[in-house]
Amino acid sequence: MLRRPVAWVVALVLFAEALGIAAVNWFLGVVVDRQDMSLAGLDPHMMSVSSKAGGVVFGLYFALCGLVALLVALRDRAPAGFGRMLLISAAVVHGLLGAFAWGLIGWTAFLYMVVVLGLVVLLLMTYDGRPDEPAGTASQGGAGGPGDPVGTDGTDGSPVTPPAAPTVP
Repeated sequence: MLRRPVAWVVALVLFAEALGIAAVNWFLGVVVDRQDMSLAGLDPHMMSVSSKAGGVVFGLYFALCGLVALLVALRDRAPAGFGRMLLISAAVVHGLLGAFAWGLIGWTAFLYMVVVLGLVVLLLMTYDGRPDEPAGTASQGGAGGPGDPVGTDGTDGSPVTPPAAPTVP
């Protein structure tokens, strides 16, 4: 079950990040609401609601990415289709957030973002789409498999045999 623990780690980190992002944005919304000050003529209530809504949206986005990573861990298969695109977008978001964090927050936030980026990329690269085979199954002859493109019986590993050559009467 823990043959490739990177998927479990990525899922845990993304779930924690989803909670953290949602909580921080909700807290910022409450602070803006209690300050009751206008920023360049903007309505403080609207800024508060926007911060809370942004926190919920980003929290759900990272939770969905964490769910994809959890499904990868449970199935022990590479993500495909929408899940793969979601994880790639999470890697891009972490790269951009890391670049902004370096200038706005500091190197520790940058380091966190780069570590999460590395974990997501490692998850995407670790699972290559082929299931792991037990040692010795593909290399012991037969009709050939992924580990043995030309079998020991002379076949090329294709599932269909070629048609017989036509004979001249």
